[in-house]
Amino acid sequence: MSLVLLLQGRGGMTAAELAKELEVSERTVHRDVLALAEAGVPVYADRGRGGGYRLLDGYRTRLTGLDRAEAEALFLSGVPAALREMGLQDVAATARLKAAAALSPGLRDAPATAAQRFHLDAPGWFAGDAPPPAALSALARAVWNDRRVRARYKDRLRTLEPYGLVLKGGAWYLAARLGSRFLIFRVHRFGEVDVLSETFDREPGFDLAAFWAERSAEFSRSLLRAEITLRLSERGRRMLRHVADPAALADALASLGPDGTVRLAVESLEVAFSQVLRFGPEAEVLEPPELRAMAAEAAARTAALYQR
Repeated sequence: MSLVLLLQGRGGMTAAELAKELEVSERTVHRDVLALAEAGVPVYADRGRGGGYRLLDGYRTRLTGLDRAEAEALFLSGVPAALREMGLQDVAATARLKAAAALSPGLRDAPATAAQRFHLDAPGWFAGDAPPPAALSALARAVWNDRRVRARYKDRLRTLEPYGLVLKGGAWYLAARLGSRFLIFRVHRFGEVDVLSETFDREPGFDLAAFWAERSAEFSRSLLRAEITLRLSERGRRMLRHVADPAALADALASLGPDGTVRLAVESLEVAFSQVLRFGPEAEVLEPPELRAMAAEAAARTAALYQR
């Protein structure tokens, strides 16, 4: 369907252009075009310079009858838990039915085929059946409709412009503008939320995914307030990727010396101690002395257990 909609919206496109847009190989494009043709979609190839794939003049897909809410929810259909928690599951179900009805008979099993092969389970393990945050539904409504909210957050009343919601490891976050600054708020920390009638104008270039990635990286780096020095065995060097904090890994690998000495940024000595224990005998703590003493004591106690 993405291929058809691209051709419908842009006219002719080469296989290379389609492959780049759809993030697949040109061979996949050729195969999908054949499948579309066999299913009755009038797609044909123009030969020669400036050629490419085109739809027969006048052909349009029958994606009609979708209102704005359904069209927006359709793009979230792969995240059923998020739709359910935001109260959009019924809207999304209706949108999926309308989209399925617009497909040619040969493609109408595509939604079921995809559902059998891919499922996104967003919450983390052991999250239980905790209900979604009480403020989520109101904030989602405000996000969809570009409406300001007056909300209590950490016992302070604030007026926010809610730009977007992010589901990370089962926890919901709100990206919002407060005055001239864009900030991240944890949704479960909101008290009452009043969705105001006044709307706000979005920053045209705001990219929620890029903003979240940047702030997440900043937050991860801000937690790394200490540094330790280790000497790793050959096996310990292979384990480093699995033990180090992801935000510290690149710098740690860059500092890795030929003798296995590595500098590793850590959140605290307590966190560093748990990381060192994961290395077992594959790491020797060189600095700081306090952590070396903690590791030595743990090693002595472990040895005593096995000498009994």
